Amino acid sequence: MQEDSAVATMHAMIMEQARKPLRAIDRCLPEVGPDQVLVRVSACGVCRTDLHVLDGDLTGPKLPLILGHEIIGRVVATGAEVSEIKEGERVGIPWLGWTCGVCVFCRAGQENLCPLARFTGYTLDGGFATHSLVDNRYCFPVQGSISDANAAPLLCAGLIGHRSYRMAGEGVRLGLYGFGAAAHIVAQVAVHDGREVYAFVRPGDAKAQDFAMRLGAVWSGDSTEMPPEPLDAAILFAPVGSLVPQALRAVRPGGRVVCAGIHMSDIPSFPYDLLWRERSLCSVANLTRQDGTEFLALAPEVPVQTSVETYPLLAANEAIADLRQGRISGAAVLLTD
Repeated sequence: MQEDSAVATMHAMIMEQARKPLRAIDRCLPEVGPDQVLVRVSACGVCRTDLHVLDGDLTGPKLPLILGHEIIGRVVATGAEVSEIKEGERVGIPWLGWTCGVCVFCRAGQENLCPLARFTGYTLDGGFATHSLVDNRYCFPVQGSISDANAAPLLCAGLIGHRSYRMAGEGVRLGLYGFGAAAHIVAQVAVHDGREVYAFVRPGDAKAQDFAMRLGAVWSGDSTEMPPEPLDAAILFAPVGSLVPQALRAVRPGGRVVCAGIHMSDIPSFPYDLLWRERSLCSVANLTRQDGTEFLALAPEVPVQTSVETYPLLAANEAIADLRQGRISGAAVLLTD
């Protein structure tokens, strides 16, 4: 069914070219295809990936583009072939927005590596808008009493954090480099699991150090420091390549360093001795629907409590600037109402 024809337009903040401010526009509501759903957006997180798209670090975005891939809203229209999602249902829309379903990766349960994949807020329009159109396969029911604003960061910071956390293994001592939206969620899960969290923040950022300790970290210090104990694993959320050899120094023999970002500055050369003794280095790419199902079920059990700073939709450029300058503890979220 289509949304009421009286609602003919939507509001959006669009990216017209890299390194330029977003612009507010009105446009006609998109037509809903047979396998799609139209969502009335209530909240959308502002992710560091949005910065990478806007700054041109990630090349080839659809232009003009509506950024945003941490979307919470309610279904207002469904396509003729959609049966499992109902109008009025609260859903979340993540970064992964479409895959082919037939390639070797999709068939092996690695749809996050699909070479034809499309991404919300990058090659598909996202959630810096009042409405978002999505493939019905790539949205998740969002249950429970968590508010829309607090649920929004779960859709990327939470999902990518969860995938990174699982890839880090089951060691007790876990280092988190870059204590922002994703790390503040992962820290809560790790503490819930009985692990020790070591938080690494920007040099001199006492506010972030205090934030990490309040979330249960056993130690917090500058990213240039060594932890008081060797780590079993470290996750790098900060997109800073020079932290890779620093993290390798911090993990024990047999430990693992996980690079969680979609973009990172160049990694400097480092002596083989840092990798030797079976230390390992790996990256995380995107997410799968299974990640979404698992984490959205886990989050209320912990329970994950996100820290958010909210902005009206028209203040998207302000939110982006605050994120870029490290002025946000937790996550930035745009509200459309």
